[in-house]
Amino acid sequence: MLTEQQLLALMSDLESFRVERTTSTTDSDKFRDAICAFANDMPASKQPGYILVGVHDKTGRANKLKVTDNLLQQLTAYGSDGMILPAPALVVYKHTLASGDGDVAVVEVQPSHQPPVRYRGRICIRNGPRKGVANETEERLLIERRTAAVKPFDTQPCIGSTLNDLALDLFLNTYRVQAIAPEVLQENNRPIEQQLASLRLFDLARNCPTYAAILLFAKDPLRWLSHAFIQFLRFPSTTMDGDPEAKRFTGDLLTLLRELDTFVRTLPTARPVAVSALREENIYDYPPIAIRELLMNAVAHRSYEAASPIRFYQFADRIEIINPGPLYGDATPANFPRQTSYRNPVVAEALAILGFVNQYGRGVLRAQEALKKNGSSDARFEFGDTFFGVTIPIHP
Repeated sequence: MLTEQQLLALMSDLESFRVERTTSTTDSDKFRDAICAFANDMPASKQPGYILVGVHDKTGRANKLKVTDNLLQQLTAYGSDGMILPAPALVVYKHTLASGDGDVAVVEVQPSHQPPVRYRGRICIRNGPRKGVANETEERLLIERRTAAVKPFDTQPCIGSTLNDLALDLFLNTYRVQAIAPEVLQENNRPIEQQLASLRLFDLARNCPTYAAILLFAKDPLRWLSHAFIQFLRFPSTTMDGDPEAKRFTGDLLTLLRELDTFVRTLPTARPVAVSALREENIYDYPPIAIRELLMNAVAHRSYEAASPIRFYQFADRIEIINPGPLYGDATPANFPRQTSYRNPVVAEALAILGFVNQYGRGVLRAQEALKKNGSSDARFEFGDTFFGVTIPIHP
């Protein structure tokens, strides 16, 4: 957090490309544009950028703003609502000025390790006094900067694969039109390899798709990642005794997740419960939203390097979802689910772009909220050394 002296220096430095000052508390487009630009860090300053809410842009003076918890929550949501991808790392806090001139809401945005970052499909940048959208040269520089950093698995090249292994119509006609702004597409005359690389789906140095592209668009993902599927088993009792009903979900992630989404809607049974003399509500054995959110969480966070599928088991008294790979990065049992780190940032971004998740880091909380609303017990989590598991108890 900034000290008062540091904050006052940023307020008065009207030439800095690292600061956005505003008295507006509702201009969401301006906020997201600035967050995206600071995350891209076009000048390669390796320093955070700051949005100072409650400060006049022309004078650098505070305007006696009263910062509320609702405002802080609203500003925080700009980094996690899926409109800026990949999700930026930001911290939001209130600073009350000792001079008595009111509060300043500070949004501190860290440079992204995975540029280019997009807001509504546009790569927003600040380079000195210039604000705008990156041109092709600037976009290429951001891609090269990302390539030099340590790569998560899904951004690594899938050696041996080629464009012929991808269903490119799926990328061009479904994914690309949702990931990139229409006006940018109209001006886009680049080769398909560069278009894929811009979205971290192709490694130009190795001339091959990344593992994220294989997961999202491959004609046969299991050829390259043999355990990238979901295994469903329904057991007749509370144990694994007896012959289970089995189903396997495979294919590119768009196909897999659509089939899984449809299946989840048919899985729970519901019964009407009277809540008044004139009204009934359906109570589910398992609320579909809870199952869906926890499965999407598994798809986004599993280790695709592991030689194991996601296991989705239904027993007579519970559902278990077990995905290979423990908690990742800064996430620990102590701070879960408040802290989220992305093992597969491109896959997580794709889930948001394709509409399978609504907001970063909210899946587990949404599942728990759905269970509570249904009158069910909370989901229980198991943090293993090589896996992450969740158990959803049946409604009593």
